[in-house]
Amino acid sequence: MEKTERIIITVLGIDQIGIMAMISTALAEQDVNILDISQTILQGFFTMVMVADIAASPMDVGELKKMLQDKGKSLNLEITVQHEDIFKFMHRI
Repeated sequence: MEKTERIIITVLGIDQIGIMAMISTALAEQDVNILDISQTILQGFFTMVMVADIAASPMDVGELKKMLQDKGKSLNLEITVQHEDIFKFMHRI
């Protein structure tokens, strides 16, 4: 079984052309595999939650977070990136 290292990515902002393309291209360029994705438009607001595997990426979680946040600024997006373990710990009951 291959090792996985999963992260949770959330994206929020005003809906516009190119959001999905920018995020998926940036991740593909860093060998990040998108495992699952949910996105919707709520009254003009784009919302997305993504689970991705960074095991093959040369970047760590912090580097990916900075890269995505920098790219998101050009489209006025709020992007968060968390390691799955941190996300689970923060959202446990």
